[in-house]
Amino acid sequence: MLLAGCGGLPQRSETPRSDALPPSAASPLAKLVEVSTPPGDATLTGFRLMPTGLYSLDARIELAKRAQRSLDVQYYQIHNDMTGHLLLRTLRDAARRGVRVRLLVDDLYTVGGDDMFAGFDAFDNVEVRLFNPFCCGRDGIATKFVASLADFRRLNHRMHNKLFIADSAVVVAGGRNIADEYFMRSMTDNFVDMDALFVGAVVPQLVAIFDAYWNSRHVFPIGDVLPRAATREQAQARFNAIVDEGEQMMALALPPIDILGYGPVSDEFADGRLGLHWGKATAFADSPEKVAATSAEMARRMSVTMSVMDLVIAARSDVVLSSPYFVPGAMGVQAFGDLTRRKVKVTVLTNSLASNDEPLVHTGYARYRRELLRSGVDLYELSPTRSQGNRRLMIPGASRGRLHAKTAVIDRRLVFIGSMNLDPRSANQNTELGIIVESPELAKEVLRVIHISKLQSAYRLQLAQDDFSLEWLTMDDDKEVVLLTEPDTTVLYRVQNWLFAPFVPEQQL
Repeated sequence: MLLAGCGGLPQRSETPRSDALPPSAASPLAKLVEVSTPPGDATLTGFRLMPTGLYSLDARIELAKRAQRSLDVQYYQIHNDMTGHLLLRTLRDAARRGVRVRLLVDDLYTVGGDDMFAGFDAFDNVEVRLFNPFCCGRDGIATKFVASLADFRRLNHRMHNKLFIADSAVVVAGGRNIADEYFMRSMTDNFVDMDALFVGAVVPQLVAIFDAYWNSRHVFPIGDVLPRAATREQAQARFNAIVDEGEQMMALALPPIDILGYGPVSDEFADGRLGLHWGKATAFADSPEKVAATSAEMARRMSVTMSVMDLVIAARSDVVLSSPYFVPGAMGVQAFGDLTRRKVKVTVLTNSLASNDEPLVHTGYARYRRELLRSGVDLYELSPTRSQGNRRLMIPGASRGRLHAKTAVIDRRLVFIGSMNLDPRSANQNTELGIIVESPELAKEVLRVIHISKLQSAYRLQLAQDDFSLEWLTMDDDKEVVLLTEPDTTVLYRVQNWLFAPFVPEQQL
């Protein structure tokens, strides 16, 4: 406790306000957007869904290579792995061309990456900032918190946003962090995720959101948190040694088409025209001040979750949700029940216990399954073993598939894509970002991706005849198979999770 009391943030340096550079008509990316935009309504947004991990990573790399003026990058996690190295190396190369790079990272998962981030910050045209940083104990997540126990309330709030903006003209946003497992590059676990490329009217909204975070009082220049123990040249050399060696130097081996039948966006960059769907779009983001909220009620008032749930509650025909961490709570169960009583069909795809990388979160969901099923909600749980056999997901080798896509489709015309889970942590603790798009075409594509996952990679839940026991249904060689226990798990794993569950408050899940 004495050691923990020693932890405290240094004084935040006074930094002048920094805003996004306006888009330039001379930028090749701006020209590409102009050529790809149909004449007429300037309030429309163009979008391309990216459900395939390698395509999504390739889009970011190509945008960084083609940017001429600015790259504004904001992530919850950037791992010190081959994908993190590849992206940061490409950003460094852009900075060397004169592109201004602003990198904002939440400080929770920077463990093991201090030299990488500090070294990147040492380059000209680059600035790295940390959101809600830890003062010390930086060798592990547990030690970070132990060294700052007196500051736990503040540090329990994290920035969960994901945003990549090139030349203030093209944006990639959605659920993916920057790590091997988010782009199907891990040999052990990979996330079934989704994000999208955006151009047009929604881009200035997302640029303004980035600026609000970048200039927030909760964001510190990395030099304030990690005083530089080396010269700029030494820091740069360390960074180069990290990112210029190893497997990240290999070219991305892209499949010919994705799950929707599209080729890589980079091919269209080369051709000089993007094929996009167009519609109305609005960006939502929690205020960075959410981390200073003193109550759950205060946090919820500024939460993206409330905006999305308002749209869900107003649905007229059907709602399809994909959320890896799904903890509806009593209020959520009531809201979904109200929908089904109005004859609105509600379908939810989430993780099974076996596929959930946060098993304690599963217990927060599991306690509501029976009520949801009794109210008429269709529940599907992703199976790590069944997802391995779904070739359309392109999961490599024998790695396990885990759901990570955060999407909603309402009345087959409204689509939410973003970083928000349907759980208390997204509503009350973390900041989130999302985009609501009005487009039947995009809705059709998102539904198609979810449909493929729920039919080929998931179990459908139902109540047994006793109206209490759960059953997991799947099709095997055209025959229905009914399982009576949590699929793909051992007795020991289920018991262990059951024993730990009571010690984790639901509001922290």
